[in-house]
Amino acid sequence: MIQSILVVCTGNICRSPLGERLLQQQLPALSIASAGICGLAGHPADRHAQQIAATYGVSLADHVARRLTVPMMREYDLILAMESEQINRISLIAPEARGKALLFGQWLREREIPDPYGKGMEAFEYVFRLLGEASLEWTNRLTVKGLRSCRRKT
Repeated sequence: MIQSILVVCTGNICRSPLGERLLQQQLPALSIASAGICGLAGHPADRHAQQIAATYGVSLADHVARRLTVPMMREYDLILAMESEQINRISLIAPEARGKALLFGQWLREREIPDPYGKGMEAFEYVFRLLGEASLEWTNRLTVKGLRSCRRKT
């Protein structure tokens, strides 16, 4: 049973904080955190990420970026990465974590979530929408309600 999720991106200032907060809203009973492969430790969320989050009632005000570590990967039941290359990096850093590392966009036809860093608000809007869709799919699959609806379809 999944009780904790670690959301991973590159710097932990754009995608993973957004994904973390969206999952926290939908799965409040789970322990959910985020980190970056090359985490910009100590930095706040990107200002565009904060703006797009606030537009949809999500706060990143208290987010502080951190770098992904082996103990973190061992601590969480599920690791959701934004890109396949990040899963490869996770596998190199901690081979034992490979089996629990999947794409955040796994249920969106294994879609990768592009990095909006350094781009305009349109890119952040697009990424936020993808993360929202993907987090709903994860919620449906990780809850009893979701398991029931999956069983009915089969």
